[in-house]
Amino acid sequence: MTGFQARRTHQPPGHPTGLAKRLVRATTLAACASLVAGCGVIPGTTGGTGDGPVTVMTWAPEKTAATNKPGMPAMAKAYARWVNASGGINGRELKILTCNDHNETVTAAKCARRAADEDVVAVVGSYSQHGRAFLAPLESAGIPYIGGYGVTDDEFASALSYPVNGGQASLMAGLGEQLAKDCGPVALVRPDSIAGDQLPLLLDSGLRSGGHDGSKDQLAAEDATEYGGHAREALRRASTEPDTEGCVVPALGDRTFTFMDSFRRDRADFPDVRTGTVLGSVDQTVIDATGGRSGPYEGAYVTGWYPVESDKRWDRMKKVIREHAFGDNRIDPADPGVQTTWIAYTVLTAALEKIGDGEVTSQAIRRVLDDGLKVTTGGLTPPLSWRFEDLIASAGFPRLINPEVTFQVVRKGQLVAARRDFVNVEKTLVEAEN
Repeated sequence: MTGFQARRTHQPPGHPTGLAKRLVRATTLAACASLVAGCGVIPGTTGGTGDGPVTVMTWAPEKTAATNKPGMPAMAKAYARWVNASGGINGRELKILTCNDHNETVTAAKCARRAADEDVVAVVGSYSQHGRAFLAPLESAGIPYIGGYGVTDDEFASALSYPVNGGQASLMAGLGEQLAKDCGPVALVRPDSIAGDQLPLLLDSGLRSGGHDGSKDQLAAEDATEYGGHAREALRRASTEPDTEGCVVPALGDRTFTFMDSFRRDRADFPDVRTGTVLGSVDQTVIDATGGRSGPYEGAYVTGWYPVESDKRWDRMKKVIREHAFGDNRIDPADPGVQTTWIAYTVLTAALEKIGDGEVTSQAIRRVLDDGLKVTTGGLTPPLSWRFEDLIASAGFPRLINPEVTFQVVRKGQLVAARRDFVNVEKTLVEAEN
């Protein structure tokens, strides 16, 4: 996430939640009005008019030195092959355009401008760290951004954004809640970047909600090739209280694997510590590659947006991957990016089915979503709806509708649910702003 600013609010004791929510809704209305004079008249593209194909775009970085999400556009293509094999959506073919943003501001903006030039009706299930760069062109063209990965706080502020999860903010806040009960000192290793600057604030809010002190913040380069010094320093910081078992939290995206390689070599020289991290920094594939039950993640706490990959609620997605991905090894069903893309396209399908035989435009899709369409995802998320009534009372994230996370743990080399039910972190997110 980028550019997160803590917003200090001064509320009298007993300030009602309902009023807070109305203030958030007013903030969102103002953001919408800043785009044009009224939400209903933002320009709409026509990439799905008549009986022609419905054209959408999915973008993500690939083959870069930092975080890569190639499975997201690959999942989008597989989803389109699946629905088109059954006659499309309401008889319309789903056409997917993809774009590689290369983790660069300029290229992210180019992807958005291409979406406008190609008359797409929505950008769906995508990842980019450059929210400000891509949202402005989308807003100018009136193109909705459905189910972004949630890596930037801009995705939770734009009136044209329809997030399906609580973003990195909910993961870090939830991880803090999960660690507060069982960890001694907590050392956070995170990127020395704008995207990483808000992670300590959110993690510490979760820790303090459980009566724990804040974390020890440690900066590291996101694209480093080794983290030996960082691993030793994190182990030292987590071991300062001899009577308690500390926790090390690496939050370095794709580079978490590199950090843990150093961590595994150095941990024998320090007292026992546990690790905690979030999905996106680790998944079952990473756990397997680092030794499974004998690896550094054994016993680790993990916070995610969705149920664990082994949960039966993912069976339909896995079936689509088996039958329509044609062995594309970019698609890992345990990758939260792939999972987010699946859920985002579930939302798109629900919106198109609601439009029915009507003209499919970006404006029509926005209208359906804004008018209270409730999307069920087979239990992978709570029911999703983007009415003003559904927004949480967070001035920092006025478009956030799903503040629920899952607590997971690595046992015997397998990522399993620590709690079956979702955990709501709305209160922790709101308190992080104060």
